[in-house]
Amino acid sequence: MASPPPSMPLPPAQELALIDRELAQLDARRLYLLARRDWLLRLPVPAAGAWAPNGSVPGSPARPQEASAPGAQNVLLTLGAVLLAVAALAFTLVSWGSLGVAGRSAVLAVVTAAALGAPALLLRRGLRSTAEAVASVGLLLTVLDAYAVYAVAGAGADAAAYAAGAAAVLAALWAGYALLLPGLVVPLPVAVLTAQLPLPVAAVASAAGPVGVGWALLATAALDAALVLTAPGVRARASVCGPAAVSAAVLGAGALLSGLAESAQAGSAAAAAGPALLLAGCAALGVGVAWRESSATAATAAATAAAVAGGLAAVAAAGGPVRPGLSREWAVAVFLLLALPLLAAVRATGLPAAVRRGLARAGAGVAAVATLSALLPAVGSLGFRTGVLGEVWAATTPPREAYGPGPAAAVTLLVAAGAAGWLARVLPRPEPGVIAVVLGWAGLFTAPLLSGLPVAAVLAVQLAVTAAAGVCALRVAGGPGYAAAVCAVVGALNLSVAALDGRTATFAVFGLLGAGCAAGAAYRSAALPVRAGAAVLAVGYAAATAAALAALWGLAVSWWALPLLTVPAAVAALGPHLGRVRIPAEAAAAAVGAAALLLPVGEPARAALVCALAGVVCAGAAVRAERRGLGWAAGVLFVAATWIRLSASGVGVPEAYTLPVTVPALAVGFLRRHRDAGASSWTAYGPGLAATLLPSLIAAWGDPHWLRPLLLGVAALAVTLLGAHRRLQAPLLLGGGVLAAVALHELAPYVVQVVDALPRWLPPALAGLLLLAVGATYEKRLRDARRLRAAVRRLR
Repeated sequence: MASPPPSMPLPPAQELALIDRELAQLDARRLYLLARRDWLLRLPVPAAGAWAPNGSVPGSPARPQEASAPGAQNVLLTLGAVLLAVAALAFTLVSWGSLGVAGRSAVLAVVTAAALGAPALLLRRGLRSTAEAVASVGLLLTVLDAYAVYAVAGAGADAAAYAAGAAAVLAALWAGYALLLPGLVVPLPVAVLTAQLPLPVAAVASAAGPVGVGWALLATAALDAALVLTAPGVRARASVCGPAAVSAAVLGAGALLSGLAESAQAGSAAAAAGPALLLAGCAALGVGVAWRESSATAATAAATAAAVAGGLAAVAAAGGPVRPGLSREWAVAVFLLLALPLLAAVRATGLPAAVRRGLARAGAGVAAVATLSALLPAVGSLGFRTGVLGEVWAATTPPREAYGPGPAAAVTLLVAAGAAGWLARVLPRPEPGVIAVVLGWAGLFTAPLLSGLPVAAVLAVQLAVTAAAGVCALRVAGGPGYAAAVCAVVGALNLSVAALDGRTATFAVFGLLGAGCAAGAAYRSAALPVRAGAAVLAVGYAAATAAALAALWGLAVSWWALPLLTVPAAVAALGPHLGRVRIPAEAAAAAVGAAALLLPVGEPARAALVCALAGVVCAGAAVRAERRGLGWAAGVLFVAATWIRLSASGVGVPEAYTLPVTVPALAVGFLRRHRDAGASSWTAYGPGLAATLLPSLIAAWGDPHWLRPLLLGVAALAVTLLGAHRRLQAPLLLGGGVLAAVALHELAPYVVQVVDALPRWLPPALAGLLLLAVGATYEKRLRDARRLRAAVRRLR
């Protein structure tokens, strides 16, 4: 209700705002009441005296409904329609024969007319759901009428032909019925779906064959598309547009698949002509639908899909008659050529957007499939070269047939590379450029191999292609440059494997590739990752050349380590001149050195020599300030060389192995303490002293002779005194601990003799007295221990 007028007059602006708010509330309340009234009018009229909200008695508490009124109504109507349909079907199949012709006609006429006429009365009374259910029963009865007519009058006719005619008549009748009663929803979509049957069924009845059935499917799909595109009044209703559009897509796809299957099975150009015409029709329909859809509305996914199907059908139609006269590989190349005009649609400004996009995608799909089918044999031809690894320098070149069917695959790859290059120029995206580089390299690299050229010519052409890819990687930035780098690496490795078939080829290819990689690493304008990769390859080819020379000289594999060590030595010497590629080059050289160390594993004398030479290389590199850390590697290698040599000579004394470690370690620790007086003695002298004292102590405890314990005790005493004099914690504790252990080892036999000579009760008594003495002087002993700990902590 409106607010009472204010006791005091308000300013005009405030009073106007108040009136607007009150009117808005009244409008909202009115709209709510109108909506409620409309809902109540649509409810079924209840029996007299039975009206109550939510099915409750006035004044009683409301109970929640288990089902809404419209939902329960629909369930009841559906069950009623199903029961009527079952009854009609049972009557037609079971009781039909007990009636005469007149009786049958009368029953069918009365029941069908009643079922089809009742929805008009129900619609006028507002009972829409009931009208839909009764109309559905009437539609089913018309199908039963058609069956009854066939059973009585057309028993000798062709069942398929009669079914096609009956479907056409029923579709027309149902469509007319829907126009007479526009308030019904079910008849019109049912008529549209039934209209899909006449032409395909008639084609099957006339034994038209797969191509004829395909034409029937295509014609029906065209009619569906026309219904969707050119009937504005019907198009607005989703109940018709949806079934027609789905039917057009399904039947069009069936026609396309039928044409493709027959074209693939055709053994001659004449046999492929029929499927080609069908595919051409599919292409015309697909592109036409896409064009009309794009013209009527904005570019949609459906229009693009139709254009894609049309483009694929056009390529198949053009290539179908040509395919039977060509081999599989050349047929792939022909289909690729036919797909290129579709790719050109990307730049066709006169085409609608959906048509242009769909045709371009169809061309790209055909090109991708053709490229993949050509790439597989090309890659297989390269992988076949790995068989050379089993017979190095055997000069067993396989025949050309072993590498593939011929140059058709290479031609396909080159054509695809050209198309991708053109796309890279017209599209502002890096992917086409990368694809163009990869496919161009694959086509050029495999062309001489697949063409059956002589081995020397094949290697020469592939060297040139690899060099071109390397130059592209150095001079082109971005994705295409990195793609070229990967191609160059793959080509170089494959070419290296092929070169192992002969001695001359090995040294020529390894030398040229190594020189090219070294030049690429020195090209400062290139991207750093490309230069780093070139440096790694250069080091690898240098090592491969050294190993090949060793094999040429007839050296045993264990002796190959000596020429291999010249590679890290050269990299260490050139280190300051390598610039930004120094780290990857040195990492590759380290890998070569590690491989050299592994070669003489089974021969100790040669292994010791290799370790010593490797230590010399590391020590030489450690001269530079930025590579001081290699000094530790040099020390480890020298110690390893010494140990291996001693083991090979049969030396079993542990001090012979530990002293070569202890002496340089103590020297290094002394130099560190000299430079940094605050350095801990454990860091400076701990490792060196422990390297000798601990292994010697273990050996002394198992040595029955007196010389080793005596020498170890003297050494431990000297270390202890030196640690106490210099106030160094590590020598004092390590020396003292070893000295105590040696003394215990030497006194243990006498202690055992004394204990055996004493009475059995005396050791427990002495232990008790000791505990009493310690307990009585506990506080003093605790203070002594704390002073000892503090004194030790003051040591460095």
